Amino acid sequence: MNRILFPIFSTYVSAPGLAHGLTHMTAASLGEIAACTIRVPTEVIKQRVQASKYHSSLAALKSVLSNHTGEGVFRGLYRGYSTTILREIPFTMIQFPLYEALKRWTARRAGRKSANAAEGAICGSIAGGAAAASTTPLDVLKTRIMLSEKRVSVRHLVREIVRDEGFQAFYKGVGPRTMWISAGGAVFLGVYEAAKNLVTGVVA
Repeated sequence: MNRILFPIFSTYVSAPGLAHGLTHMTAASLGEIAACTIRVPTEVIKQRVQASKYHSSLAALKSVLSNHTGEGVFRGLYRGYSTTILREIPFTMIQFPLYEALKRWTARRAGRKSANAAEGAICGSIAGGAAAASTTPLDVLKTRIMLSEKRVSVRHLVREIVRDEGFQAFYKGVGPRTMWISAGGAVFLGVYEAAKNLVTGVVA
């Protein structure tokens, strides 16, 4: 995807750094939109079980399929899809450009063309943590919409949270969310860098 998008952005953007950033943001956003078609139904089921609304994933799935809320099976399975997209796109637009920028900076300081696996892991952890903390309010909205007994609009939910709990409620869970995504970013992107360097024969 990057190989397709970069020449397009390079045509209209003279600065290579900006063109690279726009390429990474766009590619990551398109990937997240596609991934959410599978992720959202599983998130709906998982979160309802974790919130102890149902004793098992199968029971939660049967409840959605039985359409007991009257919203329709499809809308039930994809409840919170738009807010998930609203969360994931800013997340990837922060994480991946920041990750790539940190890698380039690290490699330049070391006098190399690319970062090694350990450096990739550190950069991935920093980028993932920054993106996670920044998008926590969107994650709170997404979670509450998925767990709501009935469909509710984002605007109504925002007003309700501000009125009943205050603005600080939008950052509930920011610590655990930042920590686990930082750890995940270190593992995922560190392994990615190791595999990429192995395949391309780069020794860093």
